[in-house]
Amino acid sequence: MLDRRSFLLGSAAGVALLPMACRAQVAQPPRAASVDGLSAPVEIVDDRWGVPHIRAATKADAFFGQGYVVARDRLFQIDLAHRRELGRMAEAYGAAFAEHDAAARLFHYRGDLDAELARIPAEVLACVRGYCAGINARVAEVMRDPALLPPEYRILGVMPMRWEVRELVLARGGSVGNADDEIRRARLAALGLLDLDAIVAPLRPAWKLAVPAGLDVAKVSEADLGVLQLGGLPFGPGTPTRDPDAPLDAANAGSNAWTVAGSRTATGRPILANDPHLGIGGFGPRHVAHLTAPGLDVIGGGAPGLPGIMQGHTDRFAFGRTNFHIDQQDLFVLDLDPADPERYRHGGGWKRFDRFEVDVAVKDAAPRRSVLRHSVQGPVVAHDPARGRATVLASVGMQPGGSGVFAMVAINLARDWASLKQAFALHPSPTNFHYADVDGNHGWQVIGFVPQRTRGDGLMPVPGDGRYDWTGLRDFRALPSEYNPAKGWFASANQNNLPANWPRDRIPAFSFRDPYRYDRIADVLAGQRKHTIADSVALMHDTLSTPAKRFLALLPTRPSAGAAAAARMLAGWDARLEKDSGAAALFEIVWRDLTQRMLAAIVPERARGLVDEIAPSELLRRAASQPAMVDAALAAGWTQAQRLLGDDPAAWHWGTLHQVRIAHPLSRIPAIAAAFPAIEGEGSGGDGFTVMARWLGGGPGWRTGGGASYLQVIDVGDWDRSVMLNLPGQSNDPASAHYRDQYAPWIAGAMQPMPFSRAAVDAAGTSRTTLSPGGASTS
Repeated sequence: MLDRRSFLLGSAAGVALLPMACRAQVAQPPRAASVDGLSAPVEIVDDRWGVPHIRAATKADAFFGQGYVVARDRLFQIDLAHRRELGRMAEAYGAAFAEHDAAARLFHYRGDLDAELARIPAEVLACVRGYCAGINARVAEVMRDPALLPPEYRILGVMPMRWEVRELVLARGGSVGNADDEIRRARLAALGLLDLDAIVAPLRPAWKLAVPAGLDVAKVSEADLGVLQLGGLPFGPGTPTRDPDAPLDAANAGSNAWTVAGSRTATGRPILANDPHLGIGGFGPRHVAHLTAPGLDVIGGGAPGLPGIMQGHTDRFAFGRTNFHIDQQDLFVLDLDPADPERYRHGGGWKRFDRFEVDVAVKDAAPRRSVLRHSVQGPVVAHDPARGRATVLASVGMQPGGSGVFAMVAINLARDWASLKQAFALHPSPTNFHYADVDGNHGWQVIGFVPQRTRGDGLMPVPGDGRYDWTGLRDFRALPSEYNPAKGWFASANQNNLPANWPRDRIPAFSFRDPYRYDRIADVLAGQRKHTIADSVALMHDTLSTPAKRFLALLPTRPSAGAAAAARMLAGWDARLEKDSGAAALFEIVWRDLTQRMLAAIVPERARGLVDEIAPSELLRRAASQPAMVDAALAAGWTQAQRLLGDDPAAWHWGTLHQVRIAHPLSRIPAIAAAFPAIEGEGSGGDGFTVMARWLGGGPGWRTGGGASYLQVIDVGDWDRSVMLNLPGQSNDPASAHYRDQYAPWIAGAMQPMPFSRAAVDAAGTSRTTLSPGGASTS
């Protein structure tokens, strides 16, 4: 068993514990390049873990360096996402992508872009411009020397795009979000089965579902989602590939974070830990970088293609984040004018859609013209004159100030809790923001924009005649926070953390998660008076399953003959989902079987297409009164375990099933699959309800589909003792030493150093690049 406490890696002794692959790198000769867009030279020191440390003379040049290195390491990843959001896929990949391009352009901001830019502080805007210029500098390099192009470009016959700040503000992105939940509830109401919605998603806080006045639920259908149902991009031989930029399944989106005050740590310094839960299986969702300039010193994980660092620390404070829950979308149903379907009922009369005709460029073909419509509420996702209706997706992202592209930079430039509040005003997405500083303070602030609804609760589609329109947005000032809590620690794990006395009319959402991860974190932190970095690392990798513990209490005392072996094996289990545990594998198999049996028993046939999953808390509640069903699941689970893992239970391991496989998102294209070897071969513990979140992917398999791919534990003030992991590595280039070098450490829970001081960075450096202003020469 791995002793995770040995992987502090904050000292020379810790570094000696690293896998040989990390220590065997040979220092590379210095490189110099002349690039456009800089005001002064920038030095980039890459360390042995592939993390670039950028040293610049100005803040804007430091963000230039970040743009340059993310394009160096992840060019195709960011280019593909950018091209998709701009609606420019068909011009590179052909006619099959044209409808996706039209849908992307539907979610382009139609307001005043100059006004959007004018609201951004000049320093923040300059840094984002620098980031784009850095990407463009790398694009210019690879255009001059095609040998530098990532392999995808040669295989697919395309070239990367240049970036502009205005385009980042223009492209707001559109996704189904919770609109499908609204449709499900309306359709259940039409069947007279609205109570069944609590099986799928119990409302937290508790709330009574009611059909909005004026909504005809009998007319609601999946067709009302319109272009939100387009699905994955049509790459590959005949079948769409997995969407490389798809949003997470809402049931799994989340993260863990905690801050511990110095009064409760062994060193007297605060500790901040954070592990965002993101998709696992395709492009790595984080890229780590370190940016330094006068007045700026920040390191951590950023989202490739988004300027700035999302989780990490400056020289003054550490910061992390988890998803908070704000319902930022509503689906509006419009009645069309029977005499003119370009008009819809609103405000007691008929109002005309804003129409936009866009020509989508298509490779080797004539442009495709599409008609896009907006109503007063937002983009029209479905327009159906035959049914006399249209549907509109209102979203925070389409409102003035709804672009989040500047938020991370503003946070990175802040110096303390007070100046962070200015940055929060630029942050629309719902987030628990965690903070701890060198003065010993720690805090939590919910940030994000909350729609002000005229009426309604956002849980079902609503009539678009004006009665339910939004009247504005509230920002972080209307959301909860806590500074230096008396208990000495604070944690968030997507649970309902609204204060007990929170006003009922200001509840921002009802989608908070089962509190299993939070409860475990809280139990551990409350019992540790001298918390350490090693304690946080161990907690991040904790596999104790609360649902499993509660299921064990339901084991029959007199099982049937078929269930006896399973009951016996689970009765002696500690409810930890360790990768080497056979009982953990059996539990997961039994749990899945019990889920299917329960759904079959309680969901009428006519609703099974709508209610195809059950919340764990609901499953456990109902299973407590169904001992025969539990017994049958145990018997079937034992048989299935033998089929999957063999006849010898001593050889069963959860990790054998729960494999971690990372492949290129376009790997259905044979040449891509050949050029980018899958990163695989190891299994993982955990599931979606353990602190070490490693949930199952979609479909009938058992593979890991997502979880904490980036992890950090920050020693606030003694920064070089901080540690991190970034699965599977920093680079998407299969020829790079950093293509998969963090896969094995991630599997083992072996945290890697996070050097920050100049001396620590220089000691860990393996290559240096100097970028100088102007010219086009490279040496």
